[in-house]
Amino acid sequence: MKAAYYTGNQQFEIKESAILPLSPEEVRVKVAFCGVCGTDVHIYHGAMAHRLSLPQVIGHEASGVVEAVGSNVQNVKIGDRVTVRPLKVGEVHPSDNGFSHIGKNLKFIGIDTAGGMQAYWNVPAYTLHQLPENVPLDLGAMCEPLAVACHDVRLGRVKAGENVVVIGGGPIGILIALVAKEKGAKVLISEPNESRIVLCEKLGFQVINPIKDDLEKAVETFTQGAMADVVFEVSGVQAGVKAMTQLPRVRGRVVMVAIHAEPRQVDLFRFFWREIEMIGARVYEPQDFEEAIQLIGSEKLPLQKLITQVAPLEQVQSIFETIDKNPAGMKYLLDCR
Repeated sequence: MKAAYYTGNQQFEIKESAILPLSPEEVRVKVAFCGVCGTDVHIYHGAMAHRLSLPQVIGHEASGVVEAVGSNVQNVKIGDRVTVRPLKVGEVHPSDNGFSHIGKNLKFIGIDTAGGMQAYWNVPAYTLHQLPENVPLDLGAMCEPLAVACHDVRLGRVKAGENVVVIGGGPIGILIALVAKEKGAKVLISEPNESRIVLCEKLGFQVINPIKDDLEKAVETFTQGAMADVVFEVSGVQAGVKAMTQLPRVRGRVVMVAIHAEPRQVDLFRFFWREIEMIGARVYEPQDFEEAIQLIGSEKLPLQKLITQVAPLEQVQSIFETIDKNPAGMKYLLDCR
C-alpha cells in the first residue's frame, strides 16, 4: 500500500508499505480521506519531535471503510463506514480522576503511533464510530475536528439565548461558532484575517476585526451591555488571552481551547473581581463524536464550505507547503483511496 511518511525537516515521502497484520482487538480501515490538522502542521514545523518515531505516518482526522476485523472484534463488521476517534487509552493513573480521554498515559494515534495518511490503517476497534449512509466520506473526515467543537461547547455549558464570543476564526473557532449557534446561542467571532472574516460573514456570523475595532466595545454593543456569557479562546496568542478576561459578564465562563506553547500573562484580577470561571477543554469523549456525527447527518451545518482543498495522498508535500503559504485556508483533505 501507499503511505505518506513524515521524515523530518518539513519533508514527506510517499513509500510502498506493507499492510500490517491485525491483533485480535484491531480493525483495518481502508482510509478514504484524512484531514490535515493544525497539530500536523506543528509537527511539520518541528514541534513534538520527541513523540514521533521518524519516519512516521501522521494524521488523525480520518474516514474510511472497514476492510478486516480482528478475531475478538464484535462492535463493527467488514463494510462499515466509519470515522476514527484517535485516542489510545493507556494504563489508568489515580490522577486521571476517571477521565481516560486525557489520562496521564494516553497515546494520541497519529502522533504517538502511526496515523491515517495511508491506504490502510490498523486501529483499536473501540476507536471507531459508524457513519450514517447520508454522510459522505469527505465529511466523515470532519467528524474529529467537529467533535473537538462539540466537546468545547459542552464543557462551556452553552445554552440557548446566551451570548458567545469566539476569539479566533480558524477551523476550530468556526466549528465552535457553528455548534454554539446550533444550540441557540448568539455568536460573535473575533478574527483579524480578512479572508476568514469574509468566510465567517458568509456563514452568517457577525465578525469583529480586533486590530481595526475595539473588541470590548463591540461585545458590549452586541450584547446590549450584558457582555458575554461564554468566551472561547481559540487564537493561541497573547492578545486573545488578554481579551478573554475583558469580555465575560459577572460569573461568565472562559473556555481555553487553543494550545499555548508558552506561559501567558493573564489578568487574574478580572477573574477575582467578576467571579469568572475558566474551563480547560482538550480533545473529546465518545459522546462528542456521536454528537458530531448526528450534526453532520442532520445536514444543518455548512461543512462543505469549510473544505478548502482535496488532493490525492501523493500530493501531501505540496498540501503542507500550500498551508504554509495560505494561512487563511480552512480544511485540507488528503484522498487516500
